Amino acid sequence: MSKFEFVGEYEFKASNKMLYTYLSTASGLAQWYADDVNINPQKNLIIIWDGEENLAKIVSHRTNHEIKIEFIDEEDPDPSYVKFEILTSEMTSGNFLKVTDYSEIDDQEELRELWDGLIHDLKEIVGG
Repeated sequence: MSKFEFVGEYEFKASNKMLYTYLSTASGLAQWYADDVNINPQKNLIIIWDGEENLAKIVSHRTNHEIKIEFIDEEDPDPSYVKFEILTSEMTSGNFLKVTDYSEIDDQEELRELWDGLIHDLKEIVGG
């Protein structure tokens, strides 16, 4: 099945360190990204949406800068992923969160609305 990429950038008034905690930990992600997030004995993430478990793993990260979470599907040679990058504007010194969502969802408007809602929830938590 074909994959599609959505990229969005969102301004935050929170430090890289604070923001990274909500992107890189099961407890942080559970507060805004999913209904719940747990870690199994193999250190994989179990991300729960609407009662459905999705297995994922952190495939790359740079502390306080970026993290990439890849969804595990044994039958898919081109796995879906979400990547979070914390960027700092040199002109304004403001922080931005760049979200890359690579999945089978091909409706860009639907993805924009989904991520706008998720980021709104995250901003309420971090105050930014």
